[in-house]
Amino acid sequence: MFLSIKNIPKVYWSSDKSFNFKPKFSTSFFLILGLIIFGFGEGLLILSTSGNSPWSVLAEGISKNSELSIGAATFLVSVSVLFLWIFLKQKPGLGTIFNIIIISGMIDVTLFFFEAPSSVILKYLLAIFAVILVGIGSGIYLVANLGPGPRDGLMTGLTKITNLPIALVRACLEISVVIAGWYLGGTVGAGTLIFAFGIGPCVAFGLFIVNKIFS
Repeated sequence: MFLSIKNIPKVYWSSDKSFNFKPKFSTSFFLILGLIIFGFGEGLLILSTSGNSPWSVLAEGISKNSELSIGAATFLVSVSVLFLWIFLKQKPGLGTIFNIIIISGMIDVTLFFFEAPSSVILKYLLAIFAVILVGIGSGIYLVANLGPGPRDGLMTGLTKITNLPIALVRACLEISVVIAGWYLGGTVGAGTLIFAFGIGPCVAFGLFIVNKIFS
């Protein structure tokens, strides 16, 4: 069962080293593909207006209090989080840089070209579909093994320093971000809960699918 996956699988296009700045074409292709799918899913979740993912709640809150688009705010948040890596002794990889650029760009592209559904049922179906896309995109980009995204690196860095369980550290981060984003005016709703409870299984499913297809 995919829910029992504990390690990120390695396939023929996975990079041997996380800090590889000259990856194979296939590795770069799947990294970019995964991040495009990830960003598209994030954009669709925002478009559903049923509640954003925790970090998108923060980005939307910042956007509402500035002249930045949600994508630009996402970029700003990602870069700010990356600066925290300095104190956590984390090193960014090529995947980290692409993560910041592609996901923020895809959010703005999605919001520009697509419209929110009018039906409440369609909004929740779109939210579920969006979380599945984020999970599959995460699975593809993580298997590329070219460095974690800013938030994932923050999570692992804090885990090493505090020696607390990953689940607890991630939960504390997500809750803190949601509270800050909600205070700034970001959208919190059922979609936020769908993301919170569904993203773990969806990432595991993404890893399982990639391993099944390419191993």
